[in-house]
Amino acid sequence: MADWQDNLPEAAKEFLKDRRLDEVECIVPDLPGIARGKAVPASKFARQDSFHLPDSIFYQTITGEWGEAAGSDGFIERDMILRPDMSTATAAPWTADWTLQIIHDAYDRDGNAIPYSPRNVLKRVVDLYRAEGWEPVVAPEMEFYLTARNLDPAQEIKPMMGRSGRPAAARQAYSMTAVDEFGPVIDDIYDFAEAQGFEIDGITQEGGAGQLEINLLHGDPVKLADEVFYFKRLIREAAMRHDCYATFMAKPIEDEPGSAMHIHHSVLDINTGKNMFSDAEGNETEAFMHFIAGLQDHMPAALAVIAPYVNSYRRYVKDHAAPINLEWGRDNRTTGIRVPLSSPAARRVENRLAGMDCNPYLGIAASLACGYLGLKAGKMPLPEFKGDAYEGDGDIPRTMGEALDVLAESTALHEVLGPEFIRVYSIVKAAEYEEFLQVISPWEREHLLLNV
Repeated sequence: MADWQDNLPEAAKEFLKDRRLDEVECIVPDLPGIARGKAVPASKFARQDSFHLPDSIFYQTITGEWGEAAGSDGFIERDMILRPDMSTATAAPWTADWTLQIIHDAYDRDGNAIPYSPRNVLKRVVDLYRAEGWEPVVAPEMEFYLTARNLDPAQEIKPMMGRSGRPAAARQAYSMTAVDEFGPVIDDIYDFAEAQGFEIDGITQEGGAGQLEINLLHGDPVKLADEVFYFKRLIREAAMRHDCYATFMAKPIEDEPGSAMHIHHSVLDINTGKNMFSDAEGNETEAFMHFIAGLQDHMPAALAVIAPYVNSYRRYVKDHAAPINLEWGRDNRTTGIRVPLSSPAARRVENRLAGMDCNPYLGIAASLACGYLGLKAGKMPLPEFKGDAYEGDGDIPRTMGEALDVLAESTALHEVLGPEFIRVYSIVKAAEYEEFLQVISPWEREHLLLNV
């Protein structure tokens, strides 16, 4: 790898122009989407084509405990071989020295992709599309909150203090004044994104107090998942510079809307490059309807992946800007599956169920998997929903335990995402859920202690 810097992406080259690279962060996203890895001197990185981490990083829960997912050989923490994807090399502009981050892919000693590595799961699903002559395209939207620092988990999370000296206000969706309140943080987000070579399609104020949304341009699913993974880190770093936190919790503040990662989908015919959701006359195609049907049929089972924590299910509240069912509608934000206004060439399906707390690789993979199964089955969806879908009944799991039970029964989804991934993921999530059930909440102490 003597000349490895000559082949860096242009943004990384520009970042290092006339500068000496000090350090490389060799990272791999784990099941929650946390960056695991090693920081090595640039001189050492130039001499290595891989590094090792134990496979147990994929068995770890969000609390740092372990799921018993090691398999028949037992918990021996076998080394994986992690190889860099140089196309992901990007700046870490918040560091004190000149540092690059590079995402690595995980393999076993025989060169096989580790099936429960989230990036490999998404690659598996994309490869299934391509084997059919289809090219999936996605565009994620990222919602998050800027909050005041919270050093005591027993205290409620509060909105950040804006530049006016007042806490961020709620119910100011799309307000430019509200966006200006966070100007210094947003400026750093733009600067960090530019240094990393990411293009932001827009930033808007959402309905919650201190809640923002960043839209990314559509493109390759793996590349966009990489960007969301990187964006979560850069947004957190930008917030920390201004004495506040950025949180991607699905529901961080009581009585405020939750944060979603809406995923827009289209599928191109690889041979023609045309959008399969529109015909030559610009009309909706059967493939378009089949994709929607796949989301309706399989999203209940996928919910444990796109809503991966107990807090995730607090987001699905009627009339709180989150869907409660799998109805679909044209230009209807109350439905779980929305068809936005667009030209025929840009016709797409928006999955509004995924939470911003999900691992972006797994969230996009699960959503694509549902659409893939719909395209393969060739079924038609339920009739389009007209009106306010919040008035209908909920038809999605309402707790993490229920969602895991539904996932366990979905053999079709297992085959697309990978049986070994489902095995490991289910064990880790069940361990997290069991740990949560041991915690007694303030609500229980307040209302049950002396009344039951």
